[in-house]
Amino acid sequence: MGLLSSTGTLLGKELLTEFRSRELLTTTVVFILVVLILFSFAINPTSEESREFGPGLLWLAILFAASLMLQPCFLREQANDTLSSLRLAVSDPFAIFLAKLLANTLFLLLTEILMLPLFAAFYNVPVLPQFRYLLLVLFLGSLGVSIAGTALSAISAQARMRELLLPLLLLPLLTPVLVVSATVSVSLLDREPVVQWKGIGFLAIFDFIFLTALWLFGEYLLEE
Repeated sequence: MGLLSSTGTLLGKELLTEFRSRELLTTTVVFILVVLILFSFAINPTSEESREFGPGLLWLAILFAASLMLQPCFLREQANDTLSSLRLAVSDPFAIFLAKLLANTLFLLLTEILMLPLFAAFYNVPVLPQFRYLLLVLFLGSLGVSIAGTALSAISAQARMRELLLPLLLLPLLTPVLVVSATVSVSLLDREPVVQWKGIGFLAIFDFIFLTALWLFGEYLLEE
């Protein structure tokens, strides 16, 4: 099987497994919702502070929710040694990573799109005028989180303290992505919106570099 066909098959498996159980999506949606509601009581939604701090809180909630979603990414494959079977079934091990990170990105995007109306209502921030640019930032940011998180999930899945190891590795690595994503989001949701193309370009370059690194070294991560 080629890379694309293998990726498509494995992606279908990931999507089917999640939409049958809906465990990750439900947990992620509830977590982000709780964080947004809690912080909405601490910030006056009629003030300018909601525009300044709201996007940062949104991305912070996305980060912690992503860590919950990414944790079982490779743990599922530990049962009955499924990972070894997957490696034998595909010609390119990168297809396993590609399918998982695409599935994680889709799950994150779906969660974020579901949460945007609630975010706009809680923080009194209109998102529709700049929705296309905001969706681009959410996609690039979520892709960066998924690429790094999928790689680290493969590393931590076989470690003893896997529940603690993934967040500890993920938080420092994704700090640049979170800072840039929050900064660009603040500019988009300002009263006078500005598209920071340098920030968007940084996210695209980050995704490209880490995706290339995962393609080059992903096979070794599966062997450890």
